[in-house]
Amino acid sequence: MCDIKPIQLAIEALLQFGINNQLLEPCDKMWVRNRIFSFLQVPSNAINSELFDMLDPAYDSCKTATPMLDVLINDKHTSDVRDRMEAGIMNLLMPRPSEIHEKFFHKYSDKPADATDYFYQLCQTCNYIQVDRIQKNIGWSIDTPYGELEITINLSKPEKDPRDIAMASTKPASNYPKCLLCVENAGFDGTHSHPARQNLRTIPLTLNSEKWHFQYSPYVYYDEHCIVFNECHTPMQINKQTFCKLVEFVDGFPHYFIGSNADLPIVGGSILSHDHFQGGRHNFPLNNAKSYAMYQHHKYPGVSIAQLKWPLSVIRLTAVANTNECKQQQIELADYILQCWRKYTDIDAGIHAFSGDVPHNTITPVVRINKDGLPEMDLVLRNNRTTDEYPLGIFHPHAEWHHIKKENIGLIEVMGLAILPGRLDKMISEVSKLLTGSLTSGNDSLLLPHKPWVDELLNKHGNKNEPEKAEQILKNEVGQVFLNVLIDCGVFKDTEKGQEQFKRFIEDFCQNTKS
Repeated sequence: MCDIKPIQLAIEALLQFGINNQLLEPCDKMWVRNRIFSFLQVPSNAINSELFDMLDPAYDSCKTATPMLDVLINDKHTSDVRDRMEAGIMNLLMPRPSEIHEKFFHKYSDKPADATDYFYQLCQTCNYIQVDRIQKNIGWSIDTPYGELEITINLSKPEKDPRDIAMASTKPASNYPKCLLCVENAGFDGTHSHPARQNLRTIPLTLNSEKWHFQYSPYVYYDEHCIVFNECHTPMQINKQTFCKLVEFVDGFPHYFIGSNADLPIVGGSILSHDHFQGGRHNFPLNNAKSYAMYQHHKYPGVSIAQLKWPLSVIRLTAVANTNECKQQQIELADYILQCWRKYTDIDAGIHAFSGDVPHNTITPVVRINKDGLPEMDLVLRNNRTTDEYPLGIFHPHAEWHHIKKENIGLIEVMGLAILPGRLDKMISEVSKLLTGSLTSGNDSLLLPHKPWVDELLNKHGNKNEPEKAEQILKNEVGQVFLNVLIDCGVFKDTEKGQEQFKRFIEDFCQNTKS
């Protein structure tokens, strides 16, 4: 083995980091140290006990474990192997799940926000939430007729190493865990095709008398981005029980919002095979959306109904008081709207509820406590029908925007936060140089998918812009693409005709005396 001193000093710094951040107690230090030696396969005759408890000042200012892990893990490893080793080492410093549960619920009994603060900090400290990588993400906001929209370019997820791809092709397939959201992921070593989860911990919850779990996303897209998932590997579904669970979660964690992706392909999220929600502590642009019109249903006097001014078609249900009766009415009304929407067809708007027996209409729901302390539920109407003209979906990003955003528009984007692929970072840098004139012809392979858009930008803004101006132009233009993507996904368009169509749907269910 190479010089042991840097490795041992990194281990001592990591142990002290763990103690300082309450991952382990001082009395655990020797045991954890030996477990790390074993994990790294450090031979006993290479260990120098004189280095025990010796702290290198170079690590004094470390706010994450990454500098120590960089020393302990050979940089020749592929990204997958490195991730598994990082998670494996940090797992050795972490409390057992039962200890975390006990501490979480003890704090929860005093104040739910204290419990989530503790758990969120722990997930960052143990490197499950990849703080250093997340800081690489690029983000900005743009003004639109609908208020601000938020744009992020996701640079935190490392690209697959070709060596990992080649290695994965030689390994037998496995169905354990069945997916990335299964409860069996906690503590799992990972494989060449499944990420390391040794340092993952989850919190057990009961929602609507079912066993669910709470965890954070390793690559948080917004403040305290959490995932709440069914303990059973069961498909996504939107029904009355979904609304009950969302409301119950917000009852228990009133400082968080919670929402669900839709339960159909194209308009749903990336994992439809496992029922789950996403939540967190972020104030999304959708939260601040204004209303076009207000309505009331005679059977649900405890709930106001708003038709929102938003690129997608959104109905907001707000309880008039934070009482069980009003929340129950909110759930009942949401379910009724869902049932009406499931079978709703408006040929003039291009909305068909079914193609034969295949359903197309569903809802993306979001629940929060609003700034007035009232339970608020947004129901985003979705339709996943395709045609020859729109083979990827009529109400899906259209082809002219695919060079920026082609993926499904799920819960996060619906609320006004764009998650754009990391490949755009280099493209934006290249186009920025074209707009300043410092580059007369760009990288053809990089810009070819964007050529019509780039030509349009150059015709519109010229090539004599100052660097700061060019950067601002690009941020705004990328943001406008995202706005157009959201507009494409709206089932009732924000036109005079579209608003009348939307109004007709709302008035139909509000005036239906059979409900």
